Amino acid sequence: MLRDIMELDKKYYMNTFGDRLPVCFERGDGLKLYADNGDVYYDFLGGIAVNSLGHSHPVFINVLKNQLDKLIHTSSLYYIENQAKLAQKLVENSCADKAFLCNSGAEANEAAFKLAKIYFYKKGMDKYEIISLDHSFHGRTLATVAATGQRHYQKPYEPLTPGFRQVTPNSFEAVKEAVTDKTAAVMIELVQGESGVHPMDIEYARNLRRFCDEKGILLIVDEVQTGMGRLGRLFAHELYGIEPDIFTCAKALGGGVPIGAMCAKAAAAAAFEPGDHGTTFGGNPFASAAGLAVFDIYEKEGLVENAAKQGKYLKDKLSVIAAKHSDKITEVRGMGLLIGIELRPEQASDVFKGLFEKKFLTSLCKGITIRIAPPLNITAEEADMFADALDSVLTEL
Repeated sequence: MLRDIMELDKKYYMNTFGDRLPVCFERGDGLKLYADNGDVYYDFLGGIAVNSLGHSHPVFINVLKNQLDKLIHTSSLYYIENQAKLAQKLVENSCADKAFLCNSGAEANEAAFKLAKIYFYKKGMDKYEIISLDHSFHGRTLATVAATGQRHYQKPYEPLTPGFRQVTPNSFEAVKEAVTDKTAAVMIELVQGESGVHPMDIEYARNLRRFCDEKGILLIVDEVQTGMGRLGRLFAHELYGIEPDIFTCAKALGGGVPIGAMCAKAAAAAAFEPGDHGTTFGGNPFASAAGLAVFDIYEKEGLVENAAKQGKYLKDKLSVIAAKHSDKITEVRGMGLLIGIELRPEQASDVFKGLFEKKFLTSLCKGITIRIAPPLNITAEEADMFADALDSVLTEL
C-alpha cells in the first residue's frame, strides 16, 4: 500500500516536500502512530508541535464529532458563538485585550504585520518597517518569508516584500542600530524552533521590551510554535516576564485542526476597523470548537504543568546522555517540551535515521539538531523510552 501511495504522490502532488520518510500512518492513539503495515511509531515531533493532546484524545474527538453534527462553517458575516468564546479564552488567559482568529501561523503573522502597519498609518505616521531576527522562521507567505531570517527561503522569491530587515539574535545593540524613524515593530520568536531550538536571553527580551516602549515601537512575539503550553507556561512571553503588544499562536491551539490567532493589547487592536482585515474560514464553528476543547482539556488534565514537569525530566535525562556521548552531542537546549539535541555534523543524519529506524519520530533542523516536540500529555515512561532509544542509537554508531 505504501508504494501505491508514494506513486500517487509523485504523479499528482506538487513536489514541495521531495522524498518523504517512507511511512504512511492510518491511525493514532496518544503518543503512538500506526503505519499501514501495522508498525507502531512514537510521535516525539507531535506533528511539528501541533498535536498537543496526542492522537485521538477521546474527549477532543467527541467534541469534534458533536460539532460536526451541528455546524461546520457559516462565515464571519454572522455571529459565531464558538469564535467569540475562543477569543474570550485567549484574552482571559493572556496579556491581550482582543483576538483575531485565522487558519494558520503564517496567516496570524500576516495579520500582525498588517495591524502594526495600520496602527501607525491611522496615526498619520510613516512607519512601516519591521525588524526580525536572523535564523528566524515566520511562515511561507511572501510577507512572512521576507520576515524570515533565512536566505535559502528568501532567495527564490526576490524581490522580497519591502520593509523587512533582519538582525543578529540576542544582540540588543543590533536592534538599536537597525531602528530608524520608519520602524513600526520588532518581531521575535523567544525560542527559535525551526533553526534548531535556540532560546533568547531573558535580559535581551526585557531590554527589547523597554526599548520598544521608549521608542514607541510595537513588540510582536511569534508564539506559533512556543505558545499554548509548549514551554511549560501557556505562552513563552510569560516565562520571560514581558508583555508583547501583539503576539501570534497557531499549531497546538487547534490540537490538529488548522487554526491561528493574532492577539493584541487594546491600543494596537483598535487600529483594525471594519473592512481593514478579514478571513473566510478563520474562527469558523468547527475550528473554534477545537480550540475551546484544547483549552478545556489543558485545564482539566493540567497539561501545561505536565509540559513543564516532563520537559525538565526529559531534558535532564538527555543532558546525562549528552555527557556520556560528548563525542557526538555538542549541546542540549530548550524549554519545556521543545528541546533541541545538537550533534556533530558528521553524525547528525545517522542519529536522525537511527531514531526513525527505532520508530521514534523527530525532525532534523539545519542538518545538525534533532528537534523534539511531543504531546503535552507525555508520561515519564514515554520520556524514558525516547532517552533509551537515543542512547542506543548513539552507542551503535
